[in-house]
Amino acid sequence: MLAEARQCARCSDLAASRKTVVFGSGNANAELMFVGEAPGASEDEQGLPFVGRAGKLLEQLLAEIGMERADVFICNTLKCRPPGNRDPLPLEIENCQDYLRRQVDLIEPAVICTLGNFSTKLLRGDPTGITRLHGKPEIIMVGSRAVRLYPIYHPAAALYTPRMLETLREDFARLPEMLADGPPEQPSDAPEIGPDEIAEMRASAEDDHAPGAAEEARAPDQMGLF
Repeated sequence: MLAEARQCARCSDLAASRKTVVFGSGNANAELMFVGEAPGASEDEQGLPFVGRAGKLLEQLLAEIGMERADVFICNTLKCRPPGNRDPLPLEIENCQDYLRRQVDLIEPAVICTLGNFSTKLLRGDPTGITRLHGKPEIIMVGSRAVRLYPIYHPAAALYTPRMLETLREDFARLPEMLADGPPEQPSDAPEIGPDEIAEMRASAEDDHAPGAAEEARAPDQMGLF
């Protein structure tokens, strides 16, 4: 799947303008998965999600609940940066959603935390916005897997609107309790994941944590907030 994504040309404009495919990074056995919107400028340069100011805030919020980036898996709705950091187009989201659903099948998270409107609307299959939904967990099906979906504001929202930080902290504070509940009951006909795909995902996560990767991931980014 990773090799397929790196060669993907389903969205011709994105394939032509990207520098790299930002597939995702973190713990391939994570109980907690974060799904954002799309890569920004630094993410496109480094091939890692959430390496700018919003990523630093995400790491801070994780630390406040006793977790770190290496404990979770982070990815985006789109795997390629939209030119100029524009919003993802509906066709681009449709073209890319299969990669996200397959990531969920491989990682088997108990909780998926959607960051902002785009990932929340995609995974819920509903146009209701993040303002009404944040901090309200629900059990849904993502592909073949039942997960606890937990929508929260994108960390970038707190960079632009400081009063939003307290709301983010309150929503993050509920995550340990949800994780302690474990994954919801799974449907009996869920497909088995092959060992080759599992090995590929784990190898990708290990590459992201190779010496030097963490330092690069913390490089400042003034443009890639979303």
